[in-house]
Amino acid sequence: MHFSAIIAIGWLYVTLLMSLAQPTVLAGVATLLFYGLLPVAILLYIVTTPARKRRRREREAAQPGGSAADATHADGNGRPRSP
Repeated sequence: MHFSAIIAIGWLYVTLLMSLAQPTVLAGVATLLFYGLLPVAILLYIVTTPARKRRRREREAAQPGGSAADATHADGNGRPRSP
């Protein structure tokens, strides 16, 4: 398990406990959503971006008849993809 996943699980645990301590259900849901789920989702998206790019490049390079260097956009506009 990656270090960032352990931190995310810990943070979600803390925010879950914070949301359970709120006086109303609405406050608890808002706390869990805005202090827990949303920030963790954004952080994990940013942290995993290099791995997603690397997997995409490897997948494109493995395609028969082409390489990642000469691949074009999926919409067919003919411009090369930026790295």
